[in-house]
Amino acid sequence: MIGSEAKSDLRRYLQTAREALLWKLDGLSEYDIRRPLTPTGTNLLGLVKHMAGVELGYFGDTFARPFADPPAWYGEDAEPNADMWATADESREEIVGLYRRVWAHADATIDALELDAPGRVPWWGERGQVTLHLILVHVIAEINRHAGHADIVRELVDGAAGLREGNDNLAPGDRTWWEAYRDRLERAAKEAGRR
Repeated sequence: MIGSEAKSDLRRYLQTAREALLWKLDGLSEYDIRRPLTPTGTNLLGLVKHMAGVELGYFGDTFARPFADPPAWYGEDAEPNADMWATADESREEIVGLYRRVWAHADATIDALELDAPGRVPWWGERGQVTLHLILVHVIAEINRHAGHADIVRELVDGAAGLREGNDNLAPGDRTWWEAYRDRLERAAKEAGRR
């Protein structure tokens, strides 16, 4: 019973993070979901595409359950960072659709295996012997890290912030309150910088 409860908890956290990441695309133009807003090019649709590749590898290749039709950018001969951005020819629908198909594939792996099922992550070298439990924890950590990136990128695009639809998980305040709050932080940073 503990194993099934633990697996259910892990699945819930994984799915919540997946949905939070996709929610960051809602209401934005094709340009805005692709805009590179950091010096390393971080962008919203690229984060979704990257997580599709992450889940393909960890829930597919690791457990000898390859995805039926992997995209060309997923191969070992793909250009560096091909999974971190979308070309002009790759539509939002295509990438989101791929990610949803990857979810189904990953979920089938999770359903089929026990938490202690062994797998091998080839790109981890000597530490490559893993269990489904470890991979679930690893992927949940990775997707939440990237959902955090998406939070910041989305806020830079249009000011939208929050955990997920219906639960922004932010302090209460209107635009004036947030501007005053940010100004207060800026003053504190400048004061600390002068010391």
